Amino acid sequence: MKINASFFIALRYLWGRAREGVRYLRGAATGIAVSLVPIIVTLIVADGMIRGITDRYLELGTGHLQVFDLYDFDDTETTINIIKEIDGIRDVWPEQRGMGILAGKSGKTGVTVRSIEPSFWDDPGSANLLKTIDGVHKPETDRDIILGETLAENIGVQVGDSVRLMTVRPAEGGRISPRTASFTVRGILSCGYNELDALWCITSWEGGKRVISSDQASSSFIIKIDDPYRKADEVAMKLHEVLPSGYSIQTWKEILRSQYSSYETTRQLLLFIMALIVIVAAVNVSSATSMLVLERQKDIAVLKVSGARVSGITEIFLLGSFLTGLVGCIIGISIGLLIGININFLVRSLENILSFISGLFNGGEVRILDPGFYLETIPIIIDWNAVFMIGFFAIICSVVASWIPAIRAGRLKPMDLLRKT
Repeated sequence: MKINASFFIALRYLWGRAREGVRYLRGAATGIAVSLVPIIVTLIVADGMIRGITDRYLELGTGHLQVFDLYDFDDTETTINIIKEIDGIRDVWPEQRGMGILAGKSGKTGVTVRSIEPSFWDDPGSANLLKTIDGVHKPETDRDIILGETLAENIGVQVGDSVRLMTVRPAEGGRISPRTASFTVRGILSCGYNELDALWCITSWEGGKRVISSDQASSSFIIKIDDPYRKADEVAMKLHEVLPSGYSIQTWKEILRSQYSSYETTRQLLLFIMALIVIVAAVNVSSATSMLVLERQKDIAVLKVSGARVSGITEIFLLGSFLTGLVGCIIGISIGLLIGININFLVRSLENILSFISGLFNGGEVRILDPGFYLETIPIIIDWNAVFMIGFFAIICSVVASWIPAIRAGRLKPMDLLRKT
């Protein structure tokens, strides 16, 4: 039997007007579609969350690469000039980080003190992810301080208020002595991720020297490049070639290794669980094919008497399962993409509805995505390679699941079938 004839018959079984058998394949296609919707939405949300959080750490925290001077951090200008000569590097800034206690009007808390040149916050990568809640977005003098939104709320301060920052420094005899300095809050920022907003305490390079002891600080050069996700390792190799010994170079992948691995593991686990749902839906295709074979025995008998081969009959039902999987994939992936692209609107709408219902019973505001743990807005990231792989996997599962019923259909004897019909 020619492939065109087999394809036409298989298509007729799926989309034909006959009531017998057709409903089984359509039901199986619906099952495939329904199983694919959550896996596509999960993929978009997981990739968006991972990319959104990672981008914030890269652009606002660790940078794309960090260079540590293991011996002397005083001659920063020479090192910066050497680094900037490398192709692909966007900019570089010296930074010192230390731990301290910040006291405000209504409380105090531990903070990460970041002392970096104010131009860092004007970089496009930083500026695009920052939202200025109040005041300015960078310190202008050595007595200015910029706080994260959550941190400012925790200690009860606003723009214009004074805060006290306490750090420690080594003293004679190996003792530790406290150092306290007063700053004026000039700005309150948010990056849309509570974990960063709760710790940010930003000063200028000169302001940091007032309170951060070099012995108690972590000093490095923050580097940003054109393509951090693909060229970080390449630029790191170039830095190893041009910088003298005594420098340690780390990419963002090394700095955030444990955190990024945790995100990827969670993503893979979610996709694995969703893949099990697709396999269950594909088994339904096998049941549908078996029922189709039972209800189309007369067709099989006529085709065999007309000279159809065993392989031709098998081919019809395999093509039927292929088309079932294909149609289910097209519908399911399309709906999943539509939901995923509009996930922020749907989540906000659902939150508003649930909050309204909760308010009727004197309940509080309902938040599906708690900003304390998730991003306020999920970036929409579509991994087309993964989408096509998921669709291909669903189609293959459909064909493999119907393989045995299709082979049995091809081996049926026409005379036995005619006697039964």
